[in-house]
Amino acid sequence: MKLIHTSDWHLGRMLYGRKRYDEFGQFLDWLATFIEQNAVNALLVAGDIFDTTAPSNRALQLYYQFLHRISQSDCRHVIIIGGNHDSPSLLNAPREVLRSLNVHVVGRMADSPDEENFLLNDNSGVPELMVCAVPFLRDRDVRQAEAGESIEEKGQKLIRGIQDHYKTVVETALRRCEELQISPPLVGMGHLFTAGGQTADGDGVRDLYVGSLAHLTSDTFPAQIDYLALGHLHVPQKVGESEFRRYSGSPIPMNFGEAKQQKQVLSVEFSGKIPSVASIPVPSFQKLESLKGDWKSLCKKLNELGNEKKPVWLEITYTGSEVIGDLRGQLEDITKGTKLEILRVKNNPLVDQVLQRMSHEETLEELRETEVFQRTMNAHQIPEEQQSELLDAFHEILTDIHENDLHAE
Repeated sequence: MKLIHTSDWHLGRMLYGRKRYDEFGQFLDWLATFIEQNAVNALLVAGDIFDTTAPSNRALQLYYQFLHRISQSDCRHVIIIGGNHDSPSLLNAPREVLRSLNVHVVGRMADSPDEENFLLNDNSGVPELMVCAVPFLRDRDVRQAEAGESIEEKGQKLIRGIQDHYKTVVETALRRCEELQISPPLVGMGHLFTAGGQTADGDGVRDLYVGSLAHLTSDTFPAQIDYLALGHLHVPQKVGESEFRRYSGSPIPMNFGEAKQQKQVLSVEFSGKIPSVASIPVPSFQKLESLKGDWKSLCKKLNELGNEKKPVWLEITYTGSEVIGDLRGQLEDITKGTKLEILRVKNNPLVDQVLQRMSHEETLEELRETEVFQRTMNAHQIPEEQQSELLDAFHEILTDIHENDLHAE
């Protein structure tokens, strides 16, 4: 059996105000074509299908058009779990209709572990794979709050709750297989941040769990899982150096920090219990380029890129010592008439200091929520011994906001 593991599509995400629907559409078209041409039997999507809990109509249209096309192919099964960016209610709403197309959706932690297990059959009705599809587990799903708990105690309870849930779901799956007297490969799915996970600058990956981000280890997952398909981290990587526990990463660069990554989906083929895993490179649908240097080197690089006559979105960092009053305007004069488009211009810290009164280019968009809160505390001269406790409380509030489902009743 051959399956494809992908995640973190983030349909609807923008890049410095630039809409990217063409890229998302091209990726989904490429993925559908690959599935059609390579005898793929199942598709696993490990969360963050959308970039926000309230996706645009265009993002929803891309999603449903893709699922409709896949349902017409020889791909027998599609399994989708919710990520921290997704609205569980929005994902779950059409799941009964989608089930008729062999598309199985788990938007939130189910009421029963059976509802997160899917026994996949071949065309003859013979069981060929068991999938334990665990969505992003929200704090409120696995931890009961108690008065007077410390951040460390909350973190420990959260870790235990996540471990216990995976254990219960896998044990339920194994029990079902035992009752049916079958022993198919067991695939796990999840959306979380494991210890040692690699991220890219500015990728927007949120700290999912208050006080416990670095403590979800590979031991979180039961050893009976033959392949683990994870989502959340945008950099393709292994968990604990295991060939069979993987993050597929995002399929297109979500920002300039990911521009140099070779994006991929993972092909997982079973001819027994031990899978063969291969990286399938995803083509680049929109070139992103970060340029850094003084005025002379930037001019040279821009001219070289312009002569290639290919569409490129640019992030430019000026590091020269000379003060340039209208830096962006002069850069755009150079790119006029080319297929180059400047999305962002940054000055180096020395120039920023000189021009601070004229033009301060740092915006709220560039700062994380915790950075804004930290600066606010500093501005109000909050004593350092109080800042740690206030920051922990802010993290907890922030987590609750991110986990709020706008589509829930």
